[in-house]
Amino acid sequence: MQTLIDFISNPQAIISTFGLLGIIAIVFVETGFFFGFFLPGDSLLFTAGLLASKGYLPIVWLMFGVFVAAVLGDNVGYFFGKKVGPSLFVKEDSVIFHKKNIARAQHFYEKYGVRTIILARFLPIVRTFAPIVAGIGNMNYRTFLIYNVVGGLLWTVSVIGLGYAFGNIIPDPDRYLLPAIGVIIVLSALPALREIFRKRKE
Repeated sequence: MQTLIDFISNPQAIISTFGLLGIIAIVFVETGFFFGFFLPGDSLLFTAGLLASKGYLPIVWLMFGVFVAAVLGDNVGYFFGKKVGPSLFVKEDSVIFHKKNIARAQHFYEKYGVRTIILARFLPIVRTFAPIVAGIGNMNYRTFLIYNVVGGLLWTVSVIGLGYAFGNIIPDPDRYLLPAIGVIIVLSALPALREIFRKRKE
């Protein structure tokens, strides 16, 4: 089990093992299925962008594939939430499912409305459950699709683009890959940490 966790937390190993199709598949699962919340998203795309800057991955196909996977994944989550609905709130917690994740996404949705579909792209865990909550809440599908496409495009271009720029600007970027990934993970976690501290303060 520990070996699997170590592998999942190592974006470079994932890319070396599964390549472009593996990246696309992971993005689809992370954004489309509730059990995909533990998969790396931001760190994987940042690393992929960096490797693309060195010619290991085709940047155009990388961005296109990830964008399509992100949009399709959110669609799966939306229709899953629409079909299963409130029954998720009475489902027993398990290793891969916790009601608190649904509740967290719902709270975010209540606070930011339809903008959640865009903002959640940049928030681990919330990214996975936001489209499910949108489906549960019967958000108008056309509205959801527009925000889904915009959010997927912004997330794909910004995170992969950041890694690509890092690889082109920094000499010998491999030396700084792990610290850079650490910074990406911390930045991704900041909104969630801020929410936790705010609730504790209240």
